Amino acid sequence: MPDYDNPLIVQSDHAVLLEVASPRAAEARAALARFAELEKSPEHVHTYRITPLSLWNAASAGVSVDDVAATLSGFAKYPVPDAVLAGVADQMARYGRLRIVRDFDTGALALTTAEAALLEEVRRDARVADLLGERLDGNRFAVRLADRGVLKQELLRLGWPAADEAGYVGGEQLDVGLACEPRTYQTEALAAWWADGSAAGGNGVVVLPCGAGKTVVGLAALAQAGAHTLIVVTSVLAARQWIAELLAKTDIDPELVGEYSGHRKQVRPITVATYQVLAWRDPAIPEDAELAEAHPHLALFDAQQWGLIVYDEVHLLPAPVFRITARIQAVRRLGLTATLVREDGKEPDVFSLIGPKRYDAPWRELEAQGWVAPASCTEIRVDLPDDERMTYATAPQQARYRIAACAPAKLPTLEALVARHAGDRVLVIGQYLDQLRTIAERLDAPLVTGRTAQAVRAERFADFRDGRLRLLVVSKVANFSLDLPEANVAIQLSGTFGSRQEEAQRLGRILRPKRDGGPAHFYSVVTRETVDQTYAANRQRFLTEQGYAYRILEATDLAA
Repeated sequence: MPDYDNPLIVQSDHAVLLEVASPRAAEARAALARFAELEKSPEHVHTYRITPLSLWNAASAGVSVDDVAATLSGFAKYPVPDAVLAGVADQMARYGRLRIVRDFDTGALALTTAEAALLEEVRRDARVADLLGERLDGNRFAVRLADRGVLKQELLRLGWPAADEAGYVGGEQLDVGLACEPRTYQTEALAAWWADGSAAGGNGVVVLPCGAGKTVVGLAALAQAGAHTLIVVTSVLAARQWIAELLAKTDIDPELVGEYSGHRKQVRPITVATYQVLAWRDPAIPEDAELAEAHPHLALFDAQQWGLIVYDEVHLLPAPVFRITARIQAVRRLGLTATLVREDGKEPDVFSLIGPKRYDAPWRELEAQGWVAPASCTEIRVDLPDDERMTYATAPQQARYRIAACAPAKLPTLEALVARHAGDRVLVIGQYLDQLRTIAERLDAPLVTGRTAQAVRAERFADFRDGRLRLLVVSKVANFSLDLPEANVAIQLSGTFGSRQEEAQRLGRILRPKRDGGPAHFYSVVTRETVDQTYAANRQRFLTEQGYAYRILEATDLAA
């Protein structure tokens, strides 16, 4: 019989609908989040999906098949389909039947299982076979230390996620105390990641909205681990922001903190390094050279007895050039990101290289609690004139987005928006440098791109933070790890095609709570009936799934 007071509807395609108005909704959401991924969270009904990866995440965190079944059956409005419960049991049973273990006398690693046939099955895969050493006995194969992460990646691809029970090196000890009080959700995130310091804890990903204080979670993890720590970030600017936060929010001696980038090579007990410098490859070294020879800065991983590695913006990690930095599996690992969404479908790589998702807070939930600014999202559509429409129509497919994204018709709309927000702190964001230069000249505004000198870049961001500048034109260098807390308006003219992740990051630039409690405004100016409009619809998907609604306006509406 239906239980109409319950908030969940479990469907046979493994989607789970949560009725937000139900008095049991909060309780059900907390239980469901342990093993299902939030897909959409608009006003009245949230959609979760149970996937193999979400179930393996749950199993690695100690959630059992019975826990999942009890949650679904206990909160479901209608009977749970048998196929869903069977699928849950099948997938969760796959996790941990293969195990990576360590001989603590020799330090050697081995892949082992109680099932000889399963070991033989995965060994027959060519990519797995290349990562296995000699057979140690009937059910164990040697594993090279450097292949620990890649092996987990390949086993995940085969649908047999391995339990990594090899543990961690402790790292050289370092006492660090926090000089700030973490918020409740930051404390919860730390506890979920640390897991009482067990072999199953101390690895994984924390997902929090931009502006919600992911850095504080990283600092708390550093204090919890109490060991030398390497922090890997996206840019020199991000490195210096992390260092400033370290010095402001912990009791660490500044002499113990170093920057390892293209500008400085300081190796200290707490070192903040950029992905770019660590992954830099010497072009003079042959392609078939050893990894350490071709990538000399990877020696940083061996320069200290690290006890923790923090990966900021960890969703970038699966890109091949960054994957190199994930080869160190013997230390505790924390990934921080606003979203694990990737257009190339590489999200499972983060699971195998860093660990499972340990904590995820919905954006609108933190907005309701006042931890991120309330935001309105607006798409404004402009038209291509007839002559530009013909140019667009006859252009090669790969050139059409640039033509549409850089349409001159966007400029009057941009000027109208800037005029409307003359008293605000406004970021104008784009992809193409020639478009950005034209905009900067037309608005008489400073421009920051990847080619802007670090000193000039830092000065312009500081002027914006302090209110000396109220308008700044920026390229995609502003997508990540840019701390401009008083920015409250972002106007997007072009981007990286249909990237949902980039859309979320750009909105994130303006989500820090404002001193006056005011809202944030996010505008996308889009050329109608072109691939620009098509890409815009895809870019918006993650944010609409988080509960943000885009108003659609015509350019002519701005004059009204």
